[in-house]
Amino acid sequence: MKFDLDAVLVEHGCAGSALATRILRALPRHVPVTHVADNETREATRPASGARDPFGAGKRRMVIARRKTPFLMPCHAGSSRFACCGYLVLTLASNCPMDCSYCFLQEYLADNPAFQVYANFTDSFDELDRLIDNARGRSFRVGTAELADSLAFDSITSISRDLIDFFASRENLTLELKTKTDEIENLLGRDPRGRVLVSWTLSPAAVYRSSEHLTASPTARIAAARAVLDAGYRVAFHLDPLIAYPGAERDYLLLIDELLDTIAPKQISFISMGGLRMTPRLRGAARSRFPGDPMLCGEDVLAADGRFRTFTPLRLNLYRTLADRFRKAGAEIPAYLCMEAASVHESVFGAAPSRPAIIGNRLARD
Repeated sequence: MKFDLDAVLVEHGCAGSALATRILRALPRHVPVTHVADNETREATRPASGARDPFGAGKRRMVIARRKTPFLMPCHAGSSRFACCGYLVLTLASNCPMDCSYCFLQEYLADNPAFQVYANFTDSFDELDRLIDNARGRSFRVGTAELADSLAFDSITSISRDLIDFFASRENLTLELKTKTDEIENLLGRDPRGRVLVSWTLSPAAVYRSSEHLTASPTARIAAARAVLDAGYRVAFHLDPLIAYPGAERDYLLLIDELLDTIAPKQISFISMGGLRMTPRLRGAARSRFPGDPMLCGEDVLAADGRFRTFTPLRLNLYRTLADRFRKAGAEIPAYLCMEAASVHESVFGAAPSRPAIIGNRLARD
């Protein structure tokens, strides 16, 4: 296991589940395991009382529980305000053992920071089958990394194996496993049949060192991408958040050069880009938890959507510089912007974005 846990709590109704059995078998012996009544689960996910960093302490506690609400939903970033990529979210876990200073989960999960994993995750397969039955002829890209990294803790949950086997048998579905780890052992040796895409969020070394705590290094992420590509998976990359610090343009271009030296442009399914953005509450929480991180103190303004965003000229310059670098790479790499207005997309790429359904269908198939 690559991440530390202070405790594991198992909801009584999940004690005999396949997932709980897997996890408890793989746990190091020093990690205490407690069973809790089903009606006490919510209390078990609350912040650790008396801790100096309640959110940080909370995420080192794993809770194995049953999910009582739907697993499948639209990406929360999609709205009429932003150009949208048609991404669908499958929520199989909540929170992340890594600790990026800019992570929105510090706000979104502030009241229930325990790492939750859902023992009834295979119930989501019925939801996915209903989706494709009701939309015949369409293809969907479905990801598991909205509220949790897709592969963190996969060494003890092995959820990726179940997902790969399911998606490999569904022609109109593409699974995206999005991660900042190099935890790919469970992926190797399985046949995704072209229907599983593994993506990595990439940042320059300066951002990794100052802001992306407990993650794999950028070089390790790129090496892992090469390994899964060789094993038959599709790969993609997210440059999100882009942070406009002094020297950022040089560092991001060096990062892209390292990526393209390892993986040919024609082998990359897509690239997404998104600027650093924070609600006032998230900004306050991040600066409080990581007061020494210079990446949180750039030139930003409160935008119309209620988020602090990097000053528009700085943000656009980074987008255009990187988009131009990909255009010059010798092969067209599909690219899109995350949580940006259509006018920004048009300014960067020279054309208005396609409708979400069209973008989603294309990214699922390419």
